[in-house]
Amino acid sequence: MRLNPNAVEIIKPINHGAFGANLSEEKVVLVNDRDESIGIDGKTNAHAQGALHRAFSVFVVNASGQLLMQRRALTKYHSRGLWSNTCCGHPRPGETIEEASRRRLREEMGFVSELSEVFEFIYHANLEDGLIEHEYDHVLVGWFEGVPRPDPTEIAEWRWLDMATLSIDLKDHPESYTYWFRISFDRFVRAISIDR
Repeated sequence: MRLNPNAVEIIKPINHGAFGANLSEEKVVLVNDRDESIGIDGKTNAHAQGALHRAFSVFVVNASGQLLMQRRALTKYHSRGLWSNTCCGHPRPGETIEEASRRRLREEMGFVSELSEVFEFIYHANLEDGLIEHEYDHVLVGWFEGVPRPDPTEIAEWRWLDMATLSIDLKDHPESYTYWFRISFDRFVRAISIDR
């Protein structure tokens, strides 16, 4: 993985209000198990029905090999207060994974970075409040040196963590982390180790 550490832009976060963007108006792209678009649905309905839809997870590292982690805000519609990768989200209809991941990185963490896709996977998880995550998740890696400016409606706190410390804590306290992060972290570490 050869990322340009100078390809970083700091941007002021966008405030979407107490519960983020209006979920009833957001749409997600429904896909089959080959990530081929088969339709569009509302974000809340897709999560209530457990429909397979396109998503992405961004992992941003620094020169010390630390991963930028976030603890999700307590006002998020699911996985509230849990630690997770740098940011995640869903592309809007007509938006590429690259466009969507840069948009959400800017909205959640207040900066943009060059991003490269490293792998993808499908997962299914029953969440709180009767919601179901069933996502075709594209995992991207980026590079950042600096202090993020997170949107407090999205992120309760953040920190840089080295991979070894994170791996130990993930094994000792899996309940403190989002479902998608728990199943993708080891594969992410392998992917960036091979690609360096």
